Amino acid sequence: MDVILIAAVTADGFIARHSHEVVEWSQDISLFKEQTMGYPVIMGSNTFANLQQELKGREIIVVHRNDEPVAILDSLSTEKCFIAGGGRTNTKFADHLTHLFLTPHPLVFGKGIQLFYNLETEFGLELERFYTVNENIVQYQYKVLR
Repeated sequence: MDVILIAAVTADGFIARHSHEVVEWSQDISLFKEQTMGYPVIMGSNTFANLQQELKGREIIVVHRNDEPVAILDSLSTEKCFIAGGGRTNTKFADHLTHLFLTPHPLVFGKGIQLFYNLETEFGLELERFYTVNENIVQYQYKVLR
């Protein structure tokens, strides 16, 4: 199964200013919807609580601190699933990621919620393709190399 981390990030690698931010700066919402439709989307409880609208057409799995990634992934019978943050959830699933779909936005926050929180694992990335969202935004789709 492909386990894909999908995230809009600032140029300096942040996914939000703080844990209770409702992200309105992301210009790739329609692409996110298109890519995740029909697949499970795994996210942390803060991310779920800050959603502006329900993610219809997708199974939403809310992860809590004591949940085990292997148990969650083993319970799924699908060709792919998406990890949609926050930083702690992204880190929790880091060892299981097969792909990263990153959409850098032309913003710099300087501080905030990082894509990964205290990541202890290193891995390489290989660009598989990119998708132009608009004249200012490109999504990079990477394969995770272990």
